[in-house]
Amino acid sequence: MLTIGDTAPNFKGRLENGELTSLNDFKGRKLILYFYPKDLTPGCSMQAHNLSTHIDDLDKRGFEVLGVSADSEKRHCTFKERIGIKFHLLSDPEMEVIKAYECWGKKKFMGKEYIGITRRTFIINEEGIIERIIENVKTRTHYDQIVSDI
Repeated sequence: MLTIGDTAPNFKGRLENGELTSLNDFKGRKLILYFYPKDLTPGCSMQAHNLSTHIDDLDKRGFEVLGVSADSEKRHCTFKERIGIKFHLLSDPEMEVIKAYECWGKKKFMGKEYIGITRRTFIINEEGIIERIIENVKTRTHYDQIVSDI
């Protein structure tokens, strides 16, 4: 189980624009790495919009933002365009990053349990150490959750 103080698992993958990225690309900056179930769904759209609205403030505070889901690069491009997302999205169709960050597991929706991508956010410092983990993500006010302890 990942905990605060752990070295963040390294990852490699493609962004929505096809560029390769890895955790090393974010060294020297704080990273908000958030996992979400699916592009173009109401909750995920709300969360992305909330973070995009506050991207300038997050940048001033030294944060990069990277969203991760199993959606394709093409679907990520459509999502960014429709919602006006101002940060990159990582495509993880093989769910390697999702599983490395333990964001695949049991979920409950409308009283039913199933397996899927869990909504979690990791705040990773400039040296690649996990500083915070947000488990109970509020899609409408996620920015407030992130900056509440800063």
